[in-house]
Amino acid sequence: MEPIPETREALRRLSEAGDDQLGPDLEEAATALRQRMPGLVGFSISVMEQDVTFTYLTSALSVARLDAMQYLDGGPCEEAVDSGEAVATQHDDLMDEGRWQLFARASGNSGVASTLSLPLLDGPRVVGSVNIYGAEPDTFEGRHDELAGLFGAWAPGAVTNADLAFDSRLRAARSVERLEDLALVDLAVGVLVSAHSIPQDEARHQLEEAAARAGVTVVAVARLLVDVGSGEGRSHP
Repeated sequence: MEPIPETREALRRLSEAGDDQLGPDLEEAATALRQRMPGLVGFSISVMEQDVTFTYLTSALSVARLDAMQYLDGGPCEEAVDSGEAVATQHDDLMDEGRWQLFARASGNSGVASTLSLPLLDGPRVVGSVNIYGAEPDTFEGRHDELAGLFGAWAPGAVTNADLAFDSRLRAARSVERLEDLALVDLAVGVLVSAHSIPQDEARHQLEEAAARAGVTVVAVARLLVDVGSGEGRSHP
């Protein structure tokens, strides 16, 4: 399991700033997950105070974009943070229930059949969340307590570099260079306008904000959102 490029760069910058423990901690968690969880697609850890997300993958599928779908339209990660409890989902159940439609349809496009979202607690306070993505509907069946214990000792307070804060990621998310990418972002904005009946400026801001929180480019999120909005079944690395 490997960090996505954006996570690798964030960890490099943290190490240069003197925080050299988070990277090894995440590597240890990634190794433990890979050994224990057949059918694992990837996982991400989000820290609320810094609005930073770190993502690891076992394949070319970018679960970071699924995180962005949750930030746009809700999902198990947001519910885990709000409730302070573990939230497990299966793709087919979400589709049947009509819950979190952007996330449900995007997970199907990305080959994710189940998720487990766990709150990260500092005493009684929720300080972040873990999202774990599985390729099969039963990937996490009977494993909730085990996985919660695996991440229970992780210290979100280790993330202290101000340069990794939300503003810097938002600036990076807004960076769109190619004309075809600009057109793709415009299409994604149209999907959000149609889905939520909001002005274009607000939809564009939500798209950029979700990309920044997930730690990926706005183009990557736009590509998945357009696929979801048009009902296409392909996925993109």
